[in-house]
Amino acid sequence: MENFYAELAEVLEIDPATVGPDMALAEHNWDSLAIVSTIAIVDEIFNVTLDGSALGKCEKVSDIEALIEKAKA
Repeated sequence: MENFYAELAEVLEIDPATVGPDMALAEHNWDSLAIVSTIAIVDEIFNVTLDGSALGKCEKVSDIEALIEKAKA
């Protein structure tokens, strides 16, 4: 997840050290552009495609991680 956290931090324009499972996405630049960028990052790192509407409902980073695990199954 380290690579994912670093890439997500870049998208959200925050310090990578602040990204973790309990981080609230709404407190940062979690908008449609960030969602599309996150879909691309997840595809590149994990080789799975996430649904944009499901990703948009995520409140914490752990919610994104759960979507990734579900997509990998």
